[in-house]
Amino acid sequence: QVQLVESGGGLVQAGGSLRLSCGASGQFFSIGRMGWFRQAPGKEREFVAAITWSDGSTYYADSVKGRFTISRDNAKNTEYLQMNSLKPEDTAVYYCAAHRRIRNTFEYWGQGTQVTVSS
Repeated sequence: QVQLVESGGGLVQAGGSLRLSCGASGQFFSIGRMGWFRQAPGKEREFVAAITWSDGSTYYADSVKGRFTISRDNAKNTEYLQMNSLKPEDTAVYYCAAHRRIRNTFEYWGQGTQVTVSS
C-alpha cells in the first residue's frame, strides 16, 4: 500500500502561480509513475500530468502544456506540480495519484486539495 498526501492548494488570481506537493509513504519502492488529476464541479475527473519515477519522463494534458511543470524529489518521495499562468478554468480539486510498476492505471489516490483561480 502507498499513502499520498497533497498540500499547497489555495486561492489565487488569474495569471498567478501555485505549487502543489504530494508526499508518498508506505511501499513506495513499487511505484512506477505518479501524477496529478483534477475535478471541477459538475465535471469528470481529468488527467493533468504524470511523471515516471525511474527516469523522470513527463506527460501533460494539452490544456496545461507550457504552463504546468511536474517534477519529483527522489530523496523525499515527493512530487510537485508547479502551476503558472493560472486561469479560472483551472479551478478544481487536484488529486495526487500513483501506480505500481506492474500496473498501467493509477490505483492510489490522495484526498485532494482545492485550487481556486479568481478572474
